[in-house]
Amino acid sequence: MQERIEELSLFIQERCLWQFHSRSWDREENINGVLNKVAEILTGEKVALETLQDKCYYADARILVLEIKDRLPWLDEIDGSELKTVIAGVKEKLLDITVTRSLNAELRVPGY
Repeated sequence: MQERIEELSLFIQERCLWQFHSRSWDREENINGVLNKVAEILTGEKVALETLQDKCYYADARILVLEIKDRLPWLDEIDGSELKTVIAGVKEKLLDITVTRSLNAELRVPGY
C-alpha cells in the first residue's frame, strides 16, 4: 500500500500545479478537493458538482484520473476501500510536503 501511495504522490508532485497555491489553507483545500473528486470518479460514486469550486476540482480531477489510469495499471486491481486508503495516504503526504514541511514563510502570513 505504501508503495502505491508513494508512486501516486510522486506522479502528482511532478505533473500537477494545483497543489501549489499561495497560502497554506488554499493548498489544503485544493489538495483535499481534487483528491476527493479523484476518489469519487475512480470508485464510481456520484460526483457532486453543486458549486463552482466543485466544478474546478472536478476539472482537475478528470485530467488526473485519465493520466493515472494510463500510467498506474494497479488502479484497476484494487477495490474502492483500498483506493480510498491510497488517496487518504496521498493527501497526507502531499499536505506534509507542501504545507507542514514547506520552507515558504509566505504560506503562513496572516494578513492575506
